[in-house]
Amino acid sequence: MLDNDIKSQLQSHFAKLSRPVEIRAAFDAGEKSQELRGLLTDIASLSPQFSLIEENGAGLRTPSFALTTPGQDIHLRFSGMPMGHEFTSLVLALLQVGGHPLKLSDETIEQIRALDGEYKFETFVSLTCQNCPDVVQALNLMATINPRIGVEMIEGGTFEQEVTEKQILSVPAIFLNGQEFGQGRMGVEEILAKLDSGADERDAAKLDARAPYDVLVVGGGPAGAAAAIYAARKGIRTGVVAERFGGQVLDTMEIANYISVVHTEGPQFAVALEEHVKDYQVDIMNRQRAAGLAADGSLVEVKLANGATLKSKTVVLATGARWRNMNVPGEAEYRTKGVTYCPHCDGPLFKGKRVAVIGGGNSGVEAAIDLAGVVAHVTLLEFDTKLRADEVLQRKLRSLANVDVIVNAQTTEVLGDGAKVNGLKYSDRTNGSSHELELSGVFVQIGLLPNTDWLKGTLTLSARGEIEVDAHGRTSMPGVFAAGDATTTPFKQIVIAAGEGAKAALAAFDHLIRSPIAESAEKLAA
Repeated sequence: MLDNDIKSQLQSHFAKLSRPVEIRAAFDAGEKSQELRGLLTDIASLSPQFSLIEENGAGLRTPSFALTTPGQDIHLRFSGMPMGHEFTSLVLALLQVGGHPLKLSDETIEQIRALDGEYKFETFVSLTCQNCPDVVQALNLMATINPRIGVEMIEGGTFEQEVTEKQILSVPAIFLNGQEFGQGRMGVEEILAKLDSGADERDAAKLDARAPYDVLVVGGGPAGAAAAIYAARKGIRTGVVAERFGGQVLDTMEIANYISVVHTEGPQFAVALEEHVKDYQVDIMNRQRAAGLAADGSLVEVKLANGATLKSKTVVLATGARWRNMNVPGEAEYRTKGVTYCPHCDGPLFKGKRVAVIGGGNSGVEAAIDLAGVVAHVTLLEFDTKLRADEVLQRKLRSLANVDVIVNAQTTEVLGDGAKVNGLKYSDRTNGSSHELELSGVFVQIGLLPNTDWLKGTLTLSARGEIEVDAHGRTSMPGVFAAGDATTTPFKQIVIAAGEGAKAALAAFDHLIRSPIAESAEKLAA
């Protein structure tokens, strides 16, 4: 099942185990059970700490397996094959159950341990979903800390009937004690915030007490990470406040154009960004959304959605962008119920069905190509008179028999039965005629909007809502700089965002050393 190179790598990892791990598996007579048995047999052979135990599958999803250790009350289960993106989740879970130190702060571990009540989490995933492992790994961590937390990863391709019955059309889909808990990417901090009602208030009080920074970066994508590193290397007090570290990169499946990195995937790239920032003395404040910006004498204030206020002598805004919505009737109502923005995550849930892709740029055409290998039929709708994707992508698209392309098409409504999508309306822009398509999913790929709504009336923004910057990344407010996809800088690319982030940090440092106020941020706080 596993090749020799992977086995060798895993053996070196599993040498770090400090306690035994029981792999308690439930199989049936099916083909997928045989595949899982082969995988678990291979894994069990890689360390003397592992034991594979077959148990009665009554009342359990099969095939599945639990990980536990003698003397510990751990409830952690994988149902289906944890391959693809979830193979890393399996390896990490084996290490954590086997006693490998957890990569969490002591404060977070105590917060998890203090959760009261009984929590049974079920997370439905697809193996092509790059967002799903974050949720699975976060919940697995929590289950190894608190015995009142039980977790189960459920691979949708193995349990298709259950996915259909629960009308799951977007993953990760998270259920807590049988009720919907959340949808989409979540880390430990986000999950804790939903379970611990007092977490936001405590966070706000701690953040309010922070001393002013020399440079405060708002945003944790490539631009924000580069800005933080370049500022910290100057030896000045640097902070990063981010809603989710990695930003839009987390939703990128493949990165093949970042110079010197031949190929990587968004989630791995995002982890590398954060780890690089952590190599420096940077105060990272995750899961925090900026809500306001104001000047306060010699300092700039950044107000957060939880009510806290951070202060800094300079600020670098790197808030990035988000997927653009169609803004048509039915889109919001059927989001995660057939309307989706991630073909890699949700494509497998539409196996054998008819879907539409909205948008004829590179992202739309790439989505249609990917989906064509999974679904029964794809209709790509483009508002313009022609597709705007690279010619190499268009040639590939035209070679696919189960794809139709309609140009001059304006989507006017998403249709549904109240529970899920069952169609789409569009008008022909050449003659105004209305048309209707029967389908089960709508994948929206029509570009990006800058995350700058919170800055309206504070900074000068372009007609598109982008922060206007000069060649140094300066904005219309003194001491405030900006970089990346939220700005007027042309060409929204990762490598450009990183360069612009570095430039903005250097400009902020130049502003500091030329400022008539010589005191450091620490002295200002005294």
